[in-house]
Order: sequence, then structure tokens, then C-alpha cells
Amino acid sequence: MPLRIAVFTETFLPKIDGIVTILCLMLQRLQEQGHTVMVFGPPGGPEEYAGAKVIGVGGPRLPFYPEVRINIPKRRIYEQLEQFQPDLIHIVNPFFLGPFGLSYARRLNVPTLASYHTDIPRYVHHYHGGGFVEPAIWWYLRSLHNQASLNLCPSTSTLRDLREHGFKRVRWWKRGIDLQRFTPGPRDLAMRNRLSGGNPQDFLVINVGRHAVEKRLETMRAPLFGKPGVRLAMIGDGPHHANLRGYYRDTPTVFTGALRGDDLINAYRAADAFIFPSTTETFGLVALEAMACRVPVIAARTGGVQDIIEDGVNGLFFEADKPEQIGPLVRRLRDDDALRETLIENGYDHARGRSWQATMDQLIEYYRTAIRVHRQRGPAGAGRARLRRLARI
Repeated sequence: MPLRIAVFTETFLPKIDGIVTILCLMLQRLQEQGHTVMVFGPPGGPEEYAGAKVIGVGGPRLPFYPEVRINIPKRRIYEQLEQFQPDLIHIVNPFFLGPFGLSYARRLNVPTLASYHTDIPRYVHHYHGGGFVEPAIWWYLRSLHNQASLNLCPSTSTLRDLREHGFKRVRWWKRGIDLQRFTPGPRDLAMRNRLSGGNPQDFLVINVGRHAVEKRLETMRAPLFGKPGVRLAMIGDGPHHANLRGYYRDTPTVFTGALRGDDLINAYRAADAFIFPSTTETFGLVALEAMACRVPVIAARTGGVQDIIEDGVNGLFFEADKPEQIGPLVRRLRDDDALRETLIENGYDHARGRSWQATMDQLIEYYRTAIRVHRQRGPAGAGRARLRRLARI
């Protein structure tokens, strides 16, 4: 039976990051499967995406992270939600807007599903020495998520982390990519020349993602450029972009800004290796994208990327607190053709088994689970018509 789903999200288009990528794929699959969706998110986005009506919710920007808004809905938001009559409310990364979604769900007596995407408690370590507030943030997030009928997270490491911090009813929502787009293909020589700064004969390492403090992108500089013959291309943008350009000045590094569509695919295919130094990733979608384009991955041994990489089999790990290990691993890849080919083949095989359609079908089943949990927990005061509808799902 088709569902009516309201989505409350702290981030959405035109912002580009891993969460938005997942949301766009989610909306596409929900439309394909005949479900009706209404999205409440930050202002400035499209009015519609993949058949879903998108409603902007205003609010001030965070002073230390201006890409994020403190979204506070007005009365019209609840009125539109009430008219929509959702069967379920999906709250993405609840923090500012999410609590309103939870409150509205209680008023409408409908199930809620909350998905955890960002390691916010650990992010605070990277901003103004904010680590002292980490316990308070864990408490706040736990209190929000434990109101939901069901909670989802993107990796087994995050699943363990959340359960250890007292989160209830948590399940693993797997991640996948568009295997029609991220594919091997011929190397675009113009892109290779661009990314290598006109030195296509050198060993080209790339990083794709947002340029933010918590990504630890500075840690690549010293180990990568200890010896000549290695080039770095940093593909992306974000609040830390200008600082990174200054930090990497006078090194063989190219900054492209954000790339999309065929340009992004060609950038992956042009690379000899992909470096992923972040230690705050709940998954690491870009590592899977690189593998699908037959690019070997070197990553910090931490977080969600541990669900993707098997060290020495389909990728290489360095210890998170020892970024100096990056240099020897890059040189090992450059000099050992047999190892490189093994990692490429095994990485590609792994990525080919992670389609986004399958992961979104898993999400739809979780929606139905959340509805059953809500019914079993005894929604007080629900109207008879709504209870009959939930019973049929």
C-alpha cells in the first residue's frame, strides 16, 4: 500500500553533501515506488524534487558553521503538514528542525522514523575547543532519537556507538550508490591534465568531499609531498575551502571546486588513488564511488568506512592517529602494480554489490516497521480511520 511520508531535514538542496545525495536518491526511489512525499527543510531549495513538494523553513545561520541554519517553523508549516495527513514522519538528523517534526508527530499521532547521519558530538572537537560540550550533545540527541518509533544509522560502527550511548530501537540502514553513473571508463586526458596541474605523468591522488575543519584535510600535506612525483587534486567546496587553499599553497595541489555529473565521474577515472583522511564519517559514500570507478582507496581506519574496506584486500588503511602512514601507502600503490590491480578488482566487485535502489527498498521496509512499532506501543487517542489505515500497511 502506498505511503504518505513527511520528511523533516536539517539540510537539502542546493547544498551538496553525502546527506543530500542520500535524500535525493531516497526521494527518487519513493516516487518510483508510488509513495507521496512532502519535504520540510532549509530555505533556498527547489519547490519540487522527484515529485515531492519541498517547503522551505526559515531561520538564522550558525555563526561558526554558516552552511547550517537554525530552522524554526511557523504555524503555516503545521497547517500544511496537517492537510498532508502523513502516515509517517521521517526526521533526518534531528537537531534544530527535527524536534518540531517530533512534536507535530505527537499532535497528529503518527509514527516517526529518525535517521542519524552526522557525528555531531565529535564534530564539536574541531570548533573552538568545543569538546567539553560533547556529553551534553549526546544527551540531547539521545533524548530526541528515543522519542522516535524507530532509529536508523548508516554503518555498524555508528550502530555500536549509538547503542553504547543509550539510543533505543536502532537499526542499520545500509548505503549504496548509483551504479549506472559511477562506472569504470576511459581516462579523460584533459581532466587528467587539469587535475595534475599539467603533469599527467605523476602519480595523481584525489580527495572528493566537503572542505570543512572536521574532515582533517590538512593531514595529507606532509606525508604526500615528502618525495617528488605525487600530485594532489582536492575536489569540493565548503566553509574551510579558502583556508585549505592557503595551507596547500606552494605544493603540487589543484583545487577544482565542486564537480558534478560527468565532470565528477571523469575526475574519479583520472585518478591513480583516492585518499580519505576524515575520522568523523558515519559512512563515507565517496570511498564507494571511487571503488565503483576502479580507483584504489586509502582511508583512516575508523568510522563507517570500515564497512567498505578490508585492509589489503579491497583498499588500504592507515591508523587514524598516524597520518604519516599515508606517504608510504601511496608510494606502495605507485610502485606495486600487482597490489594496485588486486585492490582495484576487489574494490570494484564490492562496490558493484551496493546499489542505491536496494538500500532505499530497505528504508521503505523500515517505514513499515516503524508503523508497526508505533501501533504496538499504543498510540493514544488516534482516530479510528487512521488506525484502520495503519493496520492495512
